[in-house]
Amino acid sequence: MKTRIEMQGRGLMTLHDLTDSEFLSVIDLADELKLRKRKGVRGNLLERKNIALVFEKMSTRTRCAAAVAAADEGGRTEYLSAREIHLGGKESVIDTARVLGRMFDGILFRGYKQATVENLQKYAGVPVWNGLTDDWHPTQVLADLMTVREAFGKLKGLKLVYIGDGRNNVANSLMVGCAKAGMNYVNCTPHELSPLPDLVAAAEEIAAGNKCEVSIVHNPESAVVGANVIYTDVWVSMGEESKFSERLRLLRPYQVNMRMLERTGNLDKKQVIFLHCLPAFHDKNTEVTSDIGALEVTNDVFEASFSRVFDEAENRVHTIKALFVAALASENGKGHRQRRNNARRKK
Repeated sequence: MKTRIEMQGRGLMTLHDLTDSEFLSVIDLADELKLRKRKGVRGNLLERKNIALVFEKMSTRTRCAAAVAAADEGGRTEYLSAREIHLGGKESVIDTARVLGRMFDGILFRGYKQATVENLQKYAGVPVWNGLTDDWHPTQVLADLMTVREAFGKLKGLKLVYIGDGRNNVANSLMVGCAKAGMNYVNCTPHELSPLPDLVAAAEEIAAGNKCEVSIVHNPESAVVGANVIYTDVWVSMGEESKFSERLRLLRPYQVNMRMLERTGNLDKKQVIFLHCLPAFHDKNTEVTSDIGALEVTNDVFEASFSRVFDEAENRVHTIKALFVAALASENGKGHRQRRNNARRKK
């Protein structure tokens, strides 16, 4: 591989864990790995590596992307649902981390509390990757910006507008990712769903160093003007189902529709794309939308030629693979055992 990243033995909790150059290098590596797969190369960069997938939340893309990513390079995954193991119940997260660290070369976690994945990282002694928590979704944003760069050939200077629940994990991670990539980021959300000020301040500091801007805007009409990327997410995240009616009331004016895309001024010039991390409520074909129709995005936008949502979903494989390869491909037995021994001493 041409791309070299000094990330051996490192996991990922948030995008703050990566320098700006490391963040972009992970996307570079993902591009190489994607091309390698397209050429039919049977890889062995993860040969004999075993990765635990510890999931508290259901998943389609993260689970499948991780499994395919490892298998493509000769590794294997073991899916561990929180309902099937003792994570945080009969056994503490700390003890589970120390057990899994003795058996696996890495752990991908998808769940609720950020503290859970951080305890796994602290005590497992092997790389741990955050596949989603209530606060952050770093692996998603790597795939998002890989997709943007495929569409435009660059990232720096582009304008991405996120529209919807402005304080969820995707919005938080996009804010940091865009700042690191030199992209102008607009979070368009109701006042009640604005991101935490300290998170905004941290992203603004990164953005200033890369000569781009982070903005919080509450008016969709003005927010989307000049946008190259319109991005939305579900209005109610897993675990927040009781807030459905409230979110419907707050976010109806923030639905992404064709009028909004035209408002960017870039639709006719083919200089705007639509992204969504999925699943998306864009028609009546789900239990949630069967009676009320589309929620965060209309079907004509979702199915349009400028919609790149399925490229984005595929790229989850390549960016997660890049993280696995960067952390595990250059491991040697001595170094790996040393990390495990260090974790044991934390008992």
